[in-house]
Amino acid sequence: MGNELKETFVSGETLYNGRIITVEKWQVLLPDGREAEREIVLHKGAAAVVPVDARGYVTLVRQHRVAIGRFTLEIPAGKLDDANEDPFDCARRELEEETGLIARKWQKMAHVVTTPGFCTERIALYLATELTQAAAHTDPDEFLHVVRLPLSEAASMVMRGEIEDAKTCLGLLMAQRELSERVFPQGEGMLKPSMRPAPYPQASC
Repeated sequence: MGNELKETFVSGETLYNGRIITVEKWQVLLPDGREAEREIVLHKGAAAVVPVDARGYVTLVRQHRVAIGRFTLEIPAGKLDDANEDPFDCARRELEEETGLIARKWQKMAHVVTTPGFCTERIALYLATELTQAAAHTDPDEFLHVVRLPLSEAASMVMRGEIEDAKTCLGLLMAQRELSERVFPQGEGMLKPSMRPAPYPQASC
């Protein structure tokens, strides 16, 4: 595919420069030659971890998100200290700070964009195994509770819509697939029923 759909940056101005995000207004050139405005949120990036222990339990954190006015269950995660920080260093730091867990084995599962329509944030997703427990040390403004449950149950909660956070949904399902394939390399049809994702809920008429 060529550039017939490409928008081209022309100019930009900063509307807000905060500790976590910067908001800019961009002028862009559309494929048909017209100009348009775009409101863009600049973000340094983040890393998130799915920590799974030898029993198949995943560690999540429960916290209140004031932006949506609800409590959420999320995988441990945090923003990069700066745009040049290695996401792996961020992942290890956040896992230990939020849960006290230290992992001996790591696997990068994905590097995803969260809301490409208006935000530059990218999150690196990791699977962490062979865990040992140390002391958690959260940030002064961070209040959360650690929750441990079977990975298969957490994945079923995603499919039932009980876990809504996007990075957590993707991370849990990817981790379940990865660990299932390690046990049953022949394919998904070999999975035990408890390891399969729950079916989508049926829509009511």
